[in-house]
Amino acid sequence: MLATSPCFPRCAPHNLTNMSSPTLIDVNHLYRNFNSAAAVIDVSFSLHSGEILGFLGPNGAGKSTTLRMITGNLAPTSGQVMIGPYDLQLEPISARRMIGYLPDSPPLYRDCSVKEFLRFCGQLHGISARQLPGAINRAVERCGLDEVRDKLINHLSKGFQQRVGIAQAIIHEPPLVILDEPTVGLDPRQIDEIRTLIRELGRDHSVILSTHILSEVQAVCSHVQIINRGQLVLKSQLTELNHNLLDATHEITFRTPPPLETLNQLRLVKQASQNNKNGFVLQFHDPVRGINELLQQSLNRGWGIDQLTPPQASLEQLFMQLTEEPEIGDADHVLEASQELTR
Repeated sequence: MLATSPCFPRCAPHNLTNMSSPTLIDVNHLYRNFNSAAAVIDVSFSLHSGEILGFLGPNGAGKSTTLRMITGNLAPTSGQVMIGPYDLQLEPISARRMIGYLPDSPPLYRDCSVKEFLRFCGQLHGISARQLPGAINRAVERCGLDEVRDKLINHLSKGFQQRVGIAQAIIHEPPLVILDEPTVGLDPRQIDEIRTLIRELGRDHSVILSTHILSEVQAVCSHVQIINRGQLVLKSQLTELNHNLLDATHEITFRTPPPLETLNQLRLVKQASQNNKNGFVLQFHDPVRGINELLQQSLNRGWGIDQLTPPQASLEQLFMQLTEEPEIGDADHVLEASQELTR
């Protein structure tokens, strides 16, 4: 429960302006074993101010175990977690001052009103009596809770309860906010509202969003990483990943096909190959400009394009590829595929 969890020490709120480093969290070679079973294997990543990281993985992949370790709720078997300038194991109280955490089951006292619960959370975080009303008002306003601030939490919808959970995570204004599956069980309208709130949080905080919903990552995140069987199989900026997904091959059928050598000589064609009499597979240096050049050349030279099939690659397909059950000897192939997509 919230009152006894080591993740909520009694301490003064952390001031973001006191940070000497733009790196808010630096995770180095994190391992966690349960008896002989390895749940997390050599996980390393970092997050900087203003970034929103989407932490993806199938159920049982190690997402929640990793989050429990980086919030100080579970000791790693080995490895290091730095929260700003603080080593989480050596300076746990200072490190936890910088974290706001919403676990997958929100730690709510349902017999309290929203305002009473947030007052309690603020007191746990060491916010002074003079500053507490302002802190409550800011959290209530940011999370859209003004109309329900005096209602019992038990009488709120699941969407409002999730908002209360996020409010308790940000009441002490931590620079790093960690959210574990914040939209599970919500209806589409509530999901959209929580995603909007997460995007707004990203303006003033760095956010780690653990989820298995791919559209959620594409909607709100600047960075993405995928964990499978306890290992990170992908780390990338979302813009770079989207570019690489779009950089996949296009299939083109001509009425009067040009020589293969002619296509390979086009300025924006990276590589062209022929798969049948009239059909070709092309990869472009710049897909949008490359297709425009191809259309212009086809018009000028009378090639006549019958069919142009864009790449079908997507984050969903990549996720399925990287998290599928590997055949014996296929592990290296999966790792190489993830590295290729992030180059």
